[in-house]
Amino acid sequence: MNSIDKLSEIFKHFPGIGPRQAKRFVYYLLSRDKATLKSLSEAIGALSEETTQCEDCRRYFCIGSPSKTSPKCTTCEDESRDPFLLMIVPRDADFESVEKSGGFHGYYFVLGGVLPILEKEPEKRIRIAELKKLLKKKEEVKEVILAMNANSDGENTAEFLKDEIRTLKPDISVSTLGRGLSTGAELEYADPDTLKNALLHRTK
Repeated sequence: MNSIDKLSEIFKHFPGIGPRQAKRFVYYLLSRDKATLKSLSEAIGALSEETTQCEDCRRYFCIGSPSKTSPKCTTCEDESRDPFLLMIVPRDADFESVEKSGGFHGYYFVLGGVLPILEKEPEKRIRIAELKKLLKKKEEVKEVILAMNANSDGENTAEFLKDEIRTLKPDISVSTLGRGLSTGAELEYADPDTLKNALLHRTK
C-alpha cells in the first residue's frame, strides 16, 4: 500500500468521513508546502506527550506544563462546582459544548460513545465500569443528568444507564435533557441557548 492509500485508509476511520472525503484530505495535504506538513506532523506527534485523560471525568485534556502532575482536569479540580450534580455526556466534544453554554455548574463524566440498539457487549462500547467506580467514589452525588443525543442510539444508551445507575444507587435521581433538543439532534452541534433550555426542562 502506497503512502496516499495508507493515509486515506487512516482518514476513513475518522467520524463521519467516507472514502471520497478521506482521499480529498490526502490530496489537500499534497497541495500544501513542506513547512505546513511538518507543522501538522509535529502537532500530531505531540498529542500523546502533551495530553492525558482525567481520572475522574475521563475526558482528554492538555497537561499545560511539565510541572503539572495532577491526574485530574481543571474542571474536576474546581471545588466551586456543584458536587451534587453529575452530567454524563457521550464524548469530549459534547462536554465542550455543554460547558460553553454556561448553563451547567456540576461535574461531568465522558462515556466514550453510545450504545447501538441490540448491542451485546456494552462494556466494550462505553466506560460503564469507570462510571460505576466514579459514582461509588462521589457519594455526595444526588442527581445524574443523562445528556445523550436525541436519536435512537442516545435513547437506548440513556435507558441502559438508568438501569445500571439505579441498580448501583437506588436512591439517586436520574434525569434526561428536556425540551430544546429536537429529534435527531447531537449535543456537539447544539447552540448554547438550546442546551440551556434542555437543561432547564430536564425530566426524571
